[in-house]
Amino acid sequence: MDIKQQLEVIKRGAVEIISEAELVKKLESARKDNRPLRVKAGFDPTAPDIHLGHTVLLRKLRQFQDLGHEVYFLIGDFTARIGDPTGKSQLRKTLSKEEAEKNAETYTNQVANILDLNKIKVVFNSRWFEKMSVAEYLGLTMHVTVSQMFAREDFKKRLENKQDVSLLEFMYPVLQGYDSVEIKADIELGGTDQIFNLLVGRDMQKDFGQEPQVVITMPLLEGTDGINKMSKSLGNYVAINDTPKDMFGKIMSVSDDLMLKYYTLLTDEDIDEVKKLHPKEAKVNLAKLIIAQYHGADAAQAAADEFSRVFASKELPQDMPEYKLSSEKPVVDICVESGLVKSKNEARRLIQQGGLEFEGKKIADISSKIGSAGVLKIGSRRFLKIVK
Repeated sequence: MDIKQQLEVIKRGAVEIISEAELVKKLESARKDNRPLRVKAGFDPTAPDIHLGHTVLLRKLRQFQDLGHEVYFLIGDFTARIGDPTGKSQLRKTLSKEEAEKNAETYTNQVANILDLNKIKVVFNSRWFEKMSVAEYLGLTMHVTVSQMFAREDFKKRLENKQDVSLLEFMYPVLQGYDSVEIKADIELGGTDQIFNLLVGRDMQKDFGQEPQVVITMPLLEGTDGINKMSKSLGNYVAINDTPKDMFGKIMSVSDDLMLKYYTLLTDEDIDEVKKLHPKEAKVNLAKLIIAQYHGADAAQAAADEFSRVFASKELPQDMPEYKLSSEKPVVDICVESGLVKSKNEARRLIQQGGLEFEGKKIADISSKIGSAGVLKIGSRRFLKIVK
């Protein structure tokens, strides 16, 4: 593609490019010298699953791959032990080295659904940070001032609310910035909440005599609640390892307004054409497109058929898990023992919210027991066949 065409691809869905003029210059230089640009994006393995929120960056990385550039997929196995303080109102829980390594094990397999693994360089930032001396770490702090840190929005709010900010958290943007120095990144991608850290990388590259990276920020993807950033800890996420059935149900639950954002950031569909569709048709199509990316077209169609049969026709799913009941038992215990909810507190909360039904009748009492065979419906998408 010529430079103008590359820019059109790169700019789709992007919030900000710092700066577009520098990006054009880098693209022209890469074309002239027949040298791919180094495009960096970092992911801290704080949880084992990658969700659709992460794929906003991954899809943009794939676009850079398709344009002929070189992607550096940085796994922050070292920085994950600190925990990114971005957007947090309290001190982050640090991860052990073992926890970070265990979570990172699944990442490359999951991103293979989006990125061409033959065209990426997977790097772990422990490779350089674990070799550094204390003096070298302290030397990095010279590249960011205390006034800069205090001006950072999330730190500023916490201090105004008399909440603690640790010196360890101050180190996170410093270390992320130094990752760009090690990689010699031409471009770094990140969410809009990462802008401070990305700009630290630019400044640090200048201090180390490198040409500063172009920063491209992508919007944060709201989760299925339509309010908060997609997050596993908030339970509003769609993991790319979710079953097709679960993915379909979750995507169908998003609002019509959010659906268009999902189309823009998670597909290559023409938005003007999408707007011509009936909202329900558009949402079904969106769910099928996303599922097909990770599970294939056949699985996507099967999930759509099952959803229609269960929710539109009010029929029961064909593949319900079973629970063997030997004697009367509290419904809360059944929910947890079947594995359909994680804790008794969650089961009680669902009951209080009117989210449990047995044989078509709502369960209103958290102390209710079940003593007969039948179908237990948990929430809107989970079913349990109780047998005796």
